[in-house]
Amino acid sequence: MPITLANPEGLAKIDLYRQVSVATGSKLVFIAGQVAWDADGVTVGVGDLAAQVEQCYLNVATALAEAGATFEHVAKLTVYLVAWSPDKMPLFVEGVARAAAKLGVTPTPPLTGIGVAALAGPDLLVEVEATAIID
Repeated sequence: MPITLANPEGLAKIDLYRQVSVATGSKLVFIAGQVAWDADGVTVGVGDLAAQVEQCYLNVATALAEAGATFEHVAKLTVYLVAWSPDKMPLFVEGVARAAAKLGVTPTPPLTGIGVAALAGPDLLVEVEATAIID
């Protein structure tokens, strides 16, 4: 695999993701921010953060597949969350876990979460973008 994930000594151990991603592949794949839309552009899980996180991760997986990649190739995720507060973390984790179960993976690349005021539509609560490396 062109990606090695690690949690170095001296940095906090976070179960949801790894702190470091080392890429050795030769092809970069950039996935645009994916929101909780189904294939018809209908918002999934209106008002339900966990459902929207799940759909975003599933959409990222679909986009990765188009490039011949999977979550194993993801070097970095960036997650934009509307009106983020730490008390929403369990819902975020639940959504990731549900997507992981459906995909049969454990997506743990480095992740940056950014609280934002709004996204492209009023019902959207989260957006996930990815950078992947493949051979």
